[in-house]
Amino acid sequence: MSTQLIKNYYDAFNKKDMFRFFNYLSDDVSHALNQGPIQKGIPAFREFMSEMDACYDEKVVDLVVFESATPGRFAAEFIIQGTYLKSQKGLPPAKGQKYQLPVGAFFEVKNGKISRITNYYNLNDWITQVK
Repeated sequence: MSTQLIKNYYDAFNKKDMFRFFNYLSDDVSHALNQGPIQKGIPAFREFMSEMDACYDEKVVDLVVFESATPGRFAAEFIIQGTYLKSQKGLPPAKGQKYQLPVGAFFEVKNGKISRITNYYNLNDWITQVK
């Protein structure tokens, strides 16, 4: 069932159904950003997603979800297809550039909710694509 939870989470992301997206998370979710800090709780995740939605239009494709032998641990591999809409501090200027990146994500699920998300992608590859 939990592999389906991860698939549903990304389906909500792709449909921009943020009510459903956040409903899959535990209140104390830990979100480890790629090359960034670990954020705790849904309010911090909402703020992060608000900024992301303002700067990027993204879609997850070619999703594969893996279940660990360790209960409650999952991984996902996918391609993120996106458009860079609004410049972010410290990154190249946005001019509507298209990009496509492989992403790895790791999850912990407790009590039927996602309690930890860790995302990894190659930031240098993304920078090269949008320059």
